[in-house]
Amino acid sequence: MIALLGFGKTNQALLNYLNAQGKLCVVCDDSFTQERIDERGNIFTPILTSHPTSLQIPSPGVPPYHKMIKESTNLVSEYDYILPHIQDKQIWISGTNGKTTTTEMLEWVLRDFGGESGGNIGTPLAVLAERKPKIWILETSSFSLHYTKISSPHCYLLLPLSEDHISWHGSFGEYVNDKLSVLERMGEGSVAFIPKSLENHPKASGFRGELVAYRDCEDLASWLGIETFAPGFKEPFLLDALLALCGAKVICGENRVEAMRGYKIGEHKMEEIVDSKGRLWINDSKGTNADASIWALRNYEGRKIYLILGGEDKGADLSELFEEMRGKEIEIFAIGKNAQRLQELSKEYHFSCKICETLENAVKSIHPLHTQESVAILSPAAASLDQFSSYKHRGEEFKRLVSSLL
Repeated sequence: MIALLGFGKTNQALLNYLNAQGKLCVVCDDSFTQERIDERGNIFTPILTSHPTSLQIPSPGVPPYHKMIKESTNLVSEYDYILPHIQDKQIWISGTNGKTTTTEMLEWVLRDFGGESGGNIGTPLAVLAERKPKIWILETSSFSLHYTKISSPHCYLLLPLSEDHISWHGSFGEYVNDKLSVLERMGEGSVAFIPKSLENHPKASGFRGELVAYRDCEDLASWLGIETFAPGFKEPFLLDALLALCGAKVICGENRVEAMRGYKIGEHKMEEIVDSKGRLWINDSKGTNADASIWALRNYEGRKIYLILGGEDKGADLSELFEEMRGKEIEIFAIGKNAQRLQELSKEYHFSCKICETLENAVKSIHPLHTQESVAILSPAAASLDQFSSYKHRGEEFKRLVSSLL
């Protein structure tokens, strides 16, 4: 039997996929309190070693130090189980910020060529395998890359890296290693786009395909042979759009700038909301790390900013964010698990910081201070799971709270 480690969305889809192939599974998850067998004969258990299994497939979010991983004898990633059998073109997208937007943009410009997206967002790999798209466009997390040892794409798009998921990987160096590990498996004829700062990394040095090391948007536009702002977006989404166009050109051989027109940035990413008093609020709940919040602040330089920060920061160093804020008129409203840490950093960098604990308290605290000349931004530089089910849940709650203000 095959063991599935963790039972989130990814492995739920994989269970159905395996059962359709006539394969039964042992499903192990921390949330299970006792063993049971379903009507198909799959075993659900809290203890992996209670049943012998031939291989173990982890849910990407299960960390390498988890007991289930340590007890595994033949660990195989979902990517390595499904993708080696796929002959169609694959584009993998990774990085710290912008993965989702770049993936969605790629699906938009390649939809006429049979491109479909999935992986870390949207459609699980197991469901894509059933649909059999002509082009696989996969948002690929550092977690998936960590466990993947065999598979590789035809084109790899790596957005800039900054500290994220440090508690999961153990260090920023290991995080970078996992992001670049796929380069060692990509063959001749493949193309990879990576930040220039990583060009001399050991995992990039022996790359056998075409390696495009970019410094900025101008470099990517030059590779495409277009004007930098031709896609019609401003930073930070301009970089996402240019990388998506690079990936599309690699796969279909065409410049898809015109096809990009009509794509709309999704919710919870620099989403502007004007309240009943004409005041501007920014829903950037997708800003789950320091780098994302830095970009949010840069878009509103010169204005007084009321900034809501906080949540589960995953052990990341937030000093870069506070360095970015130096000399700017910013007041901080701290929520979530790391609120006390944010207050200590604020004292160190001489910022006003009010511990609000909850998002509701933060919005209520900003309300009497906010004017039409200022801007209020939710860009937490932290994950949401300490208080919310997802960044989307946090963003929807923020919008609800703003809309309820009188």
